[in-house]
Amino acid sequence: MLALCLCKEWSPLLKRQTRKPTHMKHILERLEERRENARLGGGKARIAAQHQRGKLTARERIDLLMDHNSFEEFDMFVQHRATDFGMEKSHVSGDGVVCGWGTVNGRVVFVFAKDFTVFGGSLSETHAQKITKIQDMALKNRAPIIGLFDAGGARIQEGVAALGGYGEVFQRNVLASGVIPQISLIMGPCAGGDVYSPAMTDFIFMVRDTSYMFVTGPDVVKTVTNETVSAEELGGASIHTTKSSIADRAYDNDVEALLQMRRLIDFLPASNTAELPEWPSFDNGERIDMSLDTIVPESPNKPYDMHELIAKIVDEGDFFEIQEAHAKNILTGFARVEGRTVGIVANQPMVLAGVLDSDASRKAARFVRFCDCFNIPILTLVDVPGFLPGTAQEYGGLIKHGAKLLFAYAEATVPKVTIITRKAFGGAYDVMASKHLRGDVNYAWPTAQIAVMGAKGAVEIIFRADIGDAEKIAARTKEYEERFLSPFVAAERGYIDEVIMPHSTRRRVARALAMLRGKSLENPWKKHDNIPL
Repeated sequence: MLALCLCKEWSPLLKRQTRKPTHMKHILERLEERRENARLGGGKARIAAQHQRGKLTARERIDLLMDHNSFEEFDMFVQHRATDFGMEKSHVSGDGVVCGWGTVNGRVVFVFAKDFTVFGGSLSETHAQKITKIQDMALKNRAPIIGLFDAGGARIQEGVAALGGYGEVFQRNVLASGVIPQISLIMGPCAGGDVYSPAMTDFIFMVRDTSYMFVTGPDVVKTVTNETVSAEELGGASIHTTKSSIADRAYDNDVEALLQMRRLIDFLPASNTAELPEWPSFDNGERIDMSLDTIVPESPNKPYDMHELIAKIVDEGDFFEIQEAHAKNILTGFARVEGRTVGIVANQPMVLAGVLDSDASRKAARFVRFCDCFNIPILTLVDVPGFLPGTAQEYGGLIKHGAKLLFAYAEATVPKVTIITRKAFGGAYDVMASKHLRGDVNYAWPTAQIAVMGAKGAVEIIFRADIGDAEKIAARTKEYEERFLSPFVAAERGYIDEVIMPHSTRRRVARALAMLRGKSLENPWKKHDNIPL
């Protein structure tokens, strides 16, 4: 009887549970519909227009950048709250920026991508709030952040609210600097206030022919200065990779640029407290290369390509060069030795004989400081005849620019390994990670020439009275070369740790870096330094 009563009592509940879940199905369908609308951004017509310009959409770019199906999007349904100028009638989910996180080769990376199909990717108050949320998450979770820029600047209809949004983004760029890697990829227009966030990140990359950056556009330039200039001439990739040095590299299209970002991330630690990434290497650290014994020409005035030397030292010859098109007389970039990242700075004898000038000094100084921020060891390859003379350099502030590189090397506490291959003359010898700037391991090849200056210039100063006598000058020059243009003078004083065989360079570098893994060095406490900017 009791069982019968219980069955009657529970039967309505049982019936409700076995009904078809039509209500829930409707809710799920509505969610998927809203997601689909959000993914369309500004709509199919604007997506087609984006493709016609040779550009991918924001979500297509993220799909290429991140590991397959790893991207988790945040704030997909956010909309602006503006009511002026008819904006209350126009709302699009996402508000012109796609934000979230995912993985690149299994490592966590945060990302935001401006969506040009929605209000031209312009920044509104809520748009900025989405970006700052991702910036905060990246900083708290100690992971790199990548920004993909393709936008028309601030949303004019929101006025100061948009400007306030920029300020919030800028502040977080500064706080994250030196804590997590920040990378900007310019994939379309980037103008006005939009340019200052990338400018404060660690690296800026561009896409040729479809991207440009400038504070004021061609129309404003025409009005104010009466100069007629195109967007490409004013702020295209060709300008910013060669003349202004704003961009670190440029790529031919969106796909190449995004794949190269994946490659770059593999070189970088997640934060300033994270370990260096270590990847499997099939290149023996003990490998010797006999061709290095003849890479330096017999004539001291004949150039050779430092790229060739780098390729023969690092794992699998893999070198990710930074600012390859600017200040070509010095090379900077990332490589690996025994699977671990190393930053490389090298004079390039093929360009201006490898001399240091203002541009080269700034380029190398910034790179050295980045490596020091993120505990990346620095390998310096030296073949430098000095600083570039001339009024243009002196008037342009060579003293202060050269001091930037000196300052960067001197303050760096990361492992520093230096190889002098040929010339190391004058103050440039000191600047290029010498033992005097706390170089940890300083090697020289037998071909190294370490002196205040070259033999000819030195003899003409020391033996000025003999200048008219060619025979005497030749004898004095030979005497000077034998006495001073030799690595052994520096080695005798302990400024060079060892004169090594060129063919053993990779082995020596690998062993030095392995020995220095446990290095601990701290500078005196300070709020921050005052580098000569």
